[in-house]
Amino acid sequence: MTEVWGFSESHEEETRHAPGTPCWTSLLVHDLEATKDFYSGLFGWDYYNPGPRQLGPYVRATIDGRDVAGIGELPPDRQLRIAWTTYLASDDADAAAEWIRCCGGTVGVGPLAADDAGRLVLASDPAGALFGVWQGQDLVGQGPAGTPGVPVWHELVTHQGTSVVKFYQSLFGYETKASGGLESDTLTLHLEGRPVAAIRSAGPELRMPLWMTYFEVTDVDAAARRVVELGGRIDEAPHRGPAGHQATVEDLEGAVFTLLQSGR
Repeated sequence: MTEVWGFSESHEEETRHAPGTPCWTSLLVHDLEATKDFYSGLFGWDYYNPGPRQLGPYVRATIDGRDVAGIGELPPDRQLRIAWTTYLASDDADAAAEWIRCCGGTVGVGPLAADDAGRLVLASDPAGALFGVWQGQDLVGQGPAGTPGVPVWHELVTHQGTSVVKFYQSLFGYETKASGGLESDTLTLHLEGRPVAAIRSAGPELRMPLWMTYFEVTDVDAAARRVVELGGRIDEAPHRGPAGHQATVEDLEGAVFTLLQSGR
């Protein structure tokens, strides 16, 4: 089961550089300080300010000195959907942006230089799910299971799984496989023979398509209660999922993510 989800430290090291591999997760919000407090209270994150300056105030969250995610602050006049955004690695962000447009997606930001660290694109797929493309300095999109506070999996949840998967295959050349032991409407995306992410078709209960980030916790029930204590909400109560005990929650500004206790 964990092999399907890619929860392997050696897997991360071998595949994170391949184009199409989730390599970072980032969030843009209206109140950066309140959001920092929420996630430090939930995951124990510390923060530092690396830029990129072009996108305004931005911090990287760390666990034991290791970068795990980014949080930026939107300008007061920008009204964007608040959502965790999965970045997919690329060797050429400019070419990826052109390909996104050609395949029916929309480029919202970029390509632009993130100081001297690399180049990025913010886009949406044909069904409207936000995602990013990153070219440059190594970033870690998912870590080994069992490390609390780190992202351990990325999954696109969408109304149009069959058609949207063709978009991502055209962009990054994924191979797809039905996820054994998971719901029949879930496909895993493979690169170089290894699973790197998944696409799950959802019904009308899904408000908007999104890339879901799964964060490891030591106790899902306790973490879900803590979300509420910190001002968030629970969308899907703790339950047994394909890779462990999990719950889907929202932060202060409505960004949805999943808490996962992988059982390792």
